[in-house]
Amino acid sequence: MKIFEEMKFDIGELVGISKDSVDEHLKLYAGYVKHANLILSKITELSADAETNAYALGELQRRFGFEFDGMRNHEFYFKSLENGPKALDQESTLVQMIGQEWGSFNAWLARFKAIALTRGIGWAILYYDKTTGRLLNAWIDEQHLGHLTGLSPILALDVWEHAFVPDYKASGKKKYVEDFFVNLNWSIIEENFNNAV
Repeated sequence: MKIFEEMKFDIGELVGISKDSVDEHLKLYAGYVKHANLILSKITELSADAETNAYALGELQRRFGFEFDGMRNHEFYFKSLENGPKALDQESTLVQMIGQEWGSFNAWLARFKAIALTRGIGWAILYYDKTTGRLLNAWIDEQHLGHLTGLSPILALDVWEHAFVPDYKASGKKKYVEDFFVNLNWSIIEENFNNAV
């Protein structure tokens, strides 16, 4: 059986987010990779008698979505923090599309940050929809509930407590979101966009 491999990330010093916090967060990511593989292995095993194991298989399939999306969401998140912050090219196609969709980059950014401040655990994600040629924002509950089918993530912001409470306390979510954008390597986001179109 093919297995998912844990990615390694080159994340240097970040504004507001400590190395200890990043290290612990990467351990959590490694757990998603491990459990995605374990679940697929168990599904293969139980599928030998699918009728007898129907309920167990159903629950494992549900759980797989959580583990897989936890793995993949974190890969987008950590990749965007690699190699230090880089500004967004204001002449890029991505900036032009953001302006067409939301009126301006700043209008989009304010809306995206507001989504990230949604109460509860989850993710704020900017997607590209190849079918319509549009960018769309979404709130994802947990890791997997609310993903937009067939769309490519461009930017993923983790707003589970584990991402910010160690450095910002429970009340510091807004400052964490602000610092995320200070630390963001926009060249990675542009690469995600270019790969999606």
